[in-house]
Amino acid sequence: MEIVPFARLDTVQLERAAEILVKAFRHAPSAWKKIADARAEVSTFLDDPDRLGLAALDQGSLLGWIGGLKTTPQAWELHPLAIDPHYQRRGLGSLLVATLEEHARCEGVGTIWLGSDDDFGGTSLHGVDVYPDVFRHLARLSVTEGHPFTFYRKHGYTVVGMLPDVNGFGKPDILMAKRISVS
Repeated sequence: MEIVPFARLDTVQLERAAEILVKAFRHAPSAWKKIADARAEVSTFLDDPDRLGLAALDQGSLLGWIGGLKTTPQAWELHPLAIDPHYQRRGLGSLLVATLEEHARCEGVGTIWLGSDDDFGGTSLHGVDVYPDVFRHLARLSVTEGHPFTFYRKHGYTVVGMLPDVNGFGKPDILMAKRISVS
């Protein structure tokens, strides 16, 4: 397995990155549904110096990728993490997260954060009116159906907040973060 920056990918591998975005997020209504939208997202990791794309290659075949958005000098957003469904639960996502964290550490970044949408019913927050006591609902957060929240928690990410209803009523974005270094 080799992890390489997007700048080293050829056009076939970049197309595969877009295809994986569509496949990996097919369960999420607000994610990339059209290949053209996925291609546009992938291209931003080539054109924007504040975005880092890292791809996992196995003998030249792209199996998954991760993005890092350089939101401030001290914090990056992890967005997205996309693994071909045939290769999920084999440690590839863990390897990509660790590699992104190492790149961020080398640039003096202290925190990586992410938003983990629940627009499909993966947590106890889906379909719930969390107002006016948002934090009470957030404190009771649990997974109901295959939500990536547990993956990120396993890798040291902590729930730091929630954006209620950002994907429609009862469809929050769960915010998570991890300190990766202290400068």
